[in-house]
Amino acid sequence: MEDIQLKRYLKPAFVVFLNQESRDEAISSLVNCIDGKEGIPDKESYLSALKKREGIISTGIGMGVAIPHAKLDSFSDFFIAIGIKQQGIGIEWDSLDGSPVRIVFLIGGPNKKQTEYLKLLSQLTGAIKNEEKRKMLLAAQNAEEVIEILCKTQT
Repeated sequence: MEDIQLKRYLKPAFVVFLNQESRDEAISSLVNCIDGKEGIPDKESYLSALKKREGIISTGIGMGVAIPHAKLDSFSDFFIAIGIKQQGIGIEWDSLDGSPVRIVFLIGGPNKKQTEYLKLLSQLTGAIKNEEKRKMLLAAQNAEEVIEILCKTQT
């Protein structure tokens, strides 16, 4: 299978500068952003799957980043919504390293495409391991800049 190109999944319309104070509000805001522009076959099932996933273990992976995700049979392709909040979302996210979540990557996609999902997740985590890149994302002024930063080849 060919390599996954992160850019294929990123759209300016799916980038949100968050002002929500809680994990659930931030996730709902990102789901609404996608639903309003592209449509989600079953928004309530998707929200429920995201909350169930958060109940298993926090998707706050550390470094100020969270990657809430859920896959459903009703999805035909993967998508990523990005939320950025300068001050961060605090203790409620329960990040693995205890730091506030400032960058959220919400992923959705089909249940049947596990290999594609793992490659997408690998590309995304590779892009955000770079501390300088995370700082640039937090300083971004618009959605296009966020996507440009994520798609730059890491040095």
